[in-house]
Amino acid sequence: MKRIILGVCLVGALSFLSNTTSAQYRKGDNLLNIGLGLNSYYSGGIPVSAIYEYGVTDDISFGGGIDYLSYHYGVGGTDYSYTATYIGVRGSYHFNKLLNLKNENWDIYGGASLGYRSFSWKGYNGANVGDAYGSGLFLGIHAGARYYFSKSVAGFFELGALGSTNARIGVAFKF
Repeated sequence: MKRIILGVCLVGALSFLSNTTSAQYRKGDNLLNIGLGLNSYYSGGIPVSAIYEYGVTDDISFGGGIDYLSYHYGVGGTDYSYTATYIGVRGSYHFNKLLNLKNENWDIYGGASLGYRSFSWKGYNGANVGDAYGSGLFLGIHAGARYYFSKSVAGFFELGALGSTNARIGVAFKF
C-alpha cells in the first residue's frame, strides 16, 4: 500500500513538471495501459493488468486485455491459494470532444468489456477445493482518465467492474 501511495504522489508531482502539446487521444492511436488493482474482489492479492486499445475514430477505441490475480494464504494450519484470470475485448468512448476539453494533457474515457474469467482454488497439497466464484463469461464496465506527462507517457486511473478489482492505477503508453 505504501508503494501505491508513493506512486500516486510521484504521478501528482510529475504533473506539475509536464510540458505537453497534442497528447490528447486521436484516431489511429495505439494505447497500452499497464496497471495495478488497488483492491481485490477475492480477499487478497494485488491484481495486475495489461490493456491494449486502438483508436478506431477520434472518439472510439477498441482492443483487449488481461487481468491476473494470484494469492496464497493459510487458515487453521491449511494452505490455500487461488488464481483469477480475466481475458477479454474492450471498447472505450473518449469524452474530450463531447466535454469540449481544451487541456491536451487529459483523456477522459469510459466503456465496456466482455470476456472469459478463469478461476481456480487449491487447498493443501494442491488439491482442488472447489470453484466458489466460477469460471465463465464476464461483463465489465470502466470509467477512467489519463494524464499525459509527454506525448506518449501518461498516468491513468480507472473505476468500475475491471476484472478482479474495481479501482486501478498505472502507466499508459501511446505509440
